[in-house]
Amino acid sequence: MNHSQNLKYQALVGMSKTQLESFAVSLGEQSYRGRQLFDWLYHQKKDTIDEMTDLPARFRNQVKNSAIVHPLIQVAQSDSGSKRTKKFLFQLQNGNQIESVLMKDGSRNTICLSTQVGCAVNCDFCATATMGFVQNLSIGEIVDQFLQLKKLSFGPINNVVFMGMGEPLLNYKNVIAAADLLHDPDGINMGSKRITISTAGIISKIKQFSIEAHKYKLAISLNASNQEQRIRIMPISATQPLDELISVARNYTLENKTRVTFEYVLMKDINEKIEDAQRLLVMLSSINCKLNVIPYNKTGRDYVRPKDENIQSFLSILEKAPFPVTVRWSKGVEIDAGCGQLVTRTK
Repeated sequence: MNHSQNLKYQALVGMSKTQLESFAVSLGEQSYRGRQLFDWLYHQKKDTIDEMTDLPARFRNQVKNSAIVHPLIQVAQSDSGSKRTKKFLFQLQNGNQIESVLMKDGSRNTICLSTQVGCAVNCDFCATATMGFVQNLSIGEIVDQFLQLKKLSFGPINNVVFMGMGEPLLNYKNVIAAADLLHDPDGINMGSKRITISTAGIISKIKQFSIEAHKYKLAISLNASNQEQRIRIMPISATQPLDELISVARNYTLENKTRVTFEYVLMKDINEKIEDAQRLLVMLSSINCKLNVIPYNKTGRDYVRPKDENIQSFLSILEKAPFPVTVRWSKGVEIDAGCGQLVTRTK
């Protein structure tokens, strides 16, 4: 089947157990055949219907005539010099494209998933923002990135981060459903604490995430120590003010008895001063949190990574923080696979 024909076929990856049961029934089979399909897709991770050997040949043919397994097709791969970071370009059935990243750090393997083509949030320092918003990804298009990269991985996947192209909480329903599929013990069986959903700070959706008491980890891109600074680099702050964001993050940690991660991209002449570090210390000290400081990755926009001594001065202020602080040097920067560097051409 060539890829241009695929638009008239539904993709099996992305369907829940219940949906696969209904699909089997629609083809005149018993519902348990849907549960078998679920096992083949997500637990045994088979790529073709012919490999699903406990399904009757007649049923396999019916499935092949009405569905495809994968909604994505891989079109390119770039490897970093160390081969420890690999970036993949995938094409959707409508021709639009997304990027995903596979990273090795010590013995840990992490997959970074995209949730949208482009992004509507328009952070001024991020390459993905130059695309504007094109479309939300389906549940299958999100999960399929994991399934395809898992096969190309250096070993078992330890972590999945929803930190690729797009704002995950603006595709909330599909992102949560995709995380649920990754977590399902009968399928992929990824521990909930190994799945991180990252957001630029959509306050109403963080509240919803908190109320629904999801066990997945939450990361919030802070990137500023006051409202004025944040509006300049993250226009979304006009409608999602920093003080409200901090408040909703604190409530989330209290209500769910869990920790939130704050991401802080360090940029020269923007948010790297000693005073920024001091304000950050005050702002976050009463919250059960962890802070990831990420020295800026070049994206072709008018921002620069601070000098090493300025990074060190900033971090020295945070040494007295009551919360853990880590410096995250992005992997794969030379192949534009680092934080904020993902961008593709659209159809």
